[in-house]
Amino acid sequence: MEFRVRKHVLAACVSLLAMSAGLPTLAQEAMHDHNPTVIADAKATNGPGKPSPWAYSGKQGIGSAYEAYKDFQFSDKATTGTVSKVWFSLAEGVVTETMYGLIHQAQIRELQIAVTGKGWTAFERTDTISHVSYIHTDKAGRPLSPAYRLTNTDKQGRFVIIKDVFTDPDRQTLMVRVTVKALKGPVTPYVILDPSMANTSGDDLGHANVTNLQAWQGNVALNLSASVPFKKATVGYTGVSDGIASLTASQTLGELPSAANNKGNIVLVGQLPVVTKQTTVDLAVGFGATPKAATAESAASLKTGYAKVLANFNGEGKAVGWEDYLASLSELKSLIPISEDNGKLLYASALMLKVQEDHTSAGAMIASLSNPWGDTVTADISATGYKAVWPRDFYQVSMALAALGDKATPVAAFRYLPTVQVKASTPGNTGATGWFLQKAHVDGTPEWVGVQLDQTAMPILLGARLEQLGLIPKAELMASWQTMLKPAADFLSHGGTVGLDWNHATITPPYSQQERWEEQEGHSPSTTAAVIAGLVAAADMATQAGDAESAKLYAAKADDYSGKLEQRLFTTTGKLRGDNKPASYFLRISRSDDANNPGTLDDRNGLKGLRADLMVDAGFLELVRYGVRPANDKDIAASLAVIDDQTLPDSLRVRYDFHFPGAGVTVPGFRRYGNDGYGEGTNGGNYGSMSPDQRGRVWPIFTGERGHYELAADSLKAGGVSDADVAVVRGTYVKGMELFANEGLMIPEQVYDGVGSKTTHDYTVGEGTDSATPLAWSHAEYVKLLRSVRDRQVWDRNATTYQHFTKVKD
Repeated sequence: MEFRVRKHVLAACVSLLAMSAGLPTLAQEAMHDHNPTVIADAKATNGPGKPSPWAYSGKQGIGSAYEAYKDFQFSDKATTGTVSKVWFSLAEGVVTETMYGLIHQAQIRELQIAVTGKGWTAFERTDTISHVSYIHTDKAGRPLSPAYRLTNTDKQGRFVIIKDVFTDPDRQTLMVRVTVKALKGPVTPYVILDPSMANTSGDDLGHANVTNLQAWQGNVALNLSASVPFKKATVGYTGVSDGIASLTASQTLGELPSAANNKGNIVLVGQLPVVTKQTTVDLAVGFGATPKAATAESAASLKTGYAKVLANFNGEGKAVGWEDYLASLSELKSLIPISEDNGKLLYASALMLKVQEDHTSAGAMIASLSNPWGDTVTADISATGYKAVWPRDFYQVSMALAALGDKATPVAAFRYLPTVQVKASTPGNTGATGWFLQKAHVDGTPEWVGVQLDQTAMPILLGARLEQLGLIPKAELMASWQTMLKPAADFLSHGGTVGLDWNHATITPPYSQQERWEEQEGHSPSTTAAVIAGLVAAADMATQAGDAESAKLYAAKADDYSGKLEQRLFTTTGKLRGDNKPASYFLRISRSDDANNPGTLDDRNGLKGLRADLMVDAGFLELVRYGVRPANDKDIAASLAVIDDQTLPDSLRVRYDFHFPGAGVTVPGFRRYGNDGYGEGTNGGNYGSMSPDQRGRVWPIFTGERGHYELAADSLKAGGVSDADVAVVRGTYVKGMELFANEGLMIPEQVYDGVGSKTTHDYTVGEGTDSATPLAWSHAEYVKLLRSVRDRQVWDRNATTYQHFTKVKD
């Protein structure tokens, strides 16, 4: 979605770009609705081993322990006890990126089981058909914790592997219960652990024996122990001496080393006992500062045992866990009747939003626990992927959690925000202050430093909403006003010259250095909507603070930006339907103050930039969402007709309708914008080749955004939103988002639209792609849509903004 910056490169996803808004030549990275500029980190050394990619980002599930706050911070003294800092993800039937420490610090690239029989070897990831389910559900099948069961069936019917995956909430341990069923004669299972210590594949050391598989680098280590001893164990270098070639060729490990004494890309393998019918083995992967500390974590979890650890994870009995978190959500149960699947995706979304919070910095919520297109990108350079903070995604998640009735996490999130605001004290800053970082590590370390004005407006809107809901007192809002929100409002009013890292651009609002997709400079409907709403909210706060001069300034700026909005962004001579068929509609971006002469956009994602009137998106709907324009505005209606035009060429077309087997509903889906290249190529290549055939696909987020618009339009009818209106929104937009979710109830960033190749993953239409799954924003949009439908008004709408512009219009 966005244009992002700094020191982590997904090397295969790089293309040189030039922006005229004061940006240097930049390199684009496969990142969320996010793409960057980069200063390359040093590569890790693979040693004699071959490079490895990250894992497939189409996750079947993600998980971590629930950790309660003490005084809105994580603490071992909270009711959940020792803070567990382990997160895992599942894809293609195996455990993939598993993090320990900070949420972006992967220590495992992949953990899978290989099985040998008479004359054959099979691997879970490539040779089985995988299904996922939740272990702990209520009677209606709603998930009560992010503990998963993977059932992997051999394609040739020789075995079945069942794996239960979760974490020990009281320790730094990943738990995996493995059950192997032999269906056509004895089989021998092998545990294959591919570590990525320090968030890279290389520079690791390792050791293997019949009780421990260990890897370490610097001050972080892991240890895998099983509930039964291994028959044989080995450690080797990837693709050279890792034991996998021997397993494949001869169904044995052979005589391989037990230690990797030279840094490199290593793989650990442990042979389990022969299975004649069925065997269950528990695996515990412990993490710590040293192999000894990691081993102690594994041993303690195994001693506690599968049943007790799982019960503690779930929050059963006296244990405080995920059941308790769900029970704390005061609005959760009331939203079940609004869903079309009896609340299954609703409960999963509540879990997914909370899972994607760092456990060191309370309130630090990331975009996705994945590396988009990770399986095409080597892991020899540390990269956060989407496991980082973008204030835009952060705002969406905070608002969704508030919609669920979470009274703690949104407050912690609001209090976290100063961590990612640029101040005079920000290391290296020599320029303007008050704006929020484009992308940051959860500890506040700047990663990308482009200026996106909506990301500076949204913290103001969040503060206003939390005070309105009674989640923070007025005194706290006023204190934040002085230290955080007023500097943000001042930047939205005056702009300034940036002086951080590569960025020395002069920002003149509402012209933004980057819009919400992080790829272009200019005037943007979605950005301008957030800025106007933020300034109106800021004017109200200034009035409460007794600062009449600032209140007058912010209100005047909001009115000025609103008054010039159509002039800058609504073309009456648009050529999207051809030179001989001029049309009127909102532009995606304008490079000037004249929407009929909006300039040409920059090349992005391998695609040539077009005249600005040839690239449209539905970002103008944010004008309605925030209360800047009414839903029945004639220019909004004219623009919807263009967005909905499915006769446009595929390269420029935005809307695609989906029909899922047996669903009985037409689901409207939307791309980010016409001429979007942030996605797989139509010839089958994954993102990163930067070729002219790249194509951004449909995003489930926009089905939710359209549902919000339709609800806002219904509210203007005589009598307001009717039961019939609710039924339509539920049956089309709520159900549509549910249908986009995968078997693990994960909503993707992008889904396959049927244009061009199905790629190596053989997508079906409507299935999530290799972009990022789950995307926190997708789940947030779904939750907010449910709340909006229940309340019969748009949850995100800023009341002050709506009242201000309704009054002005009247």
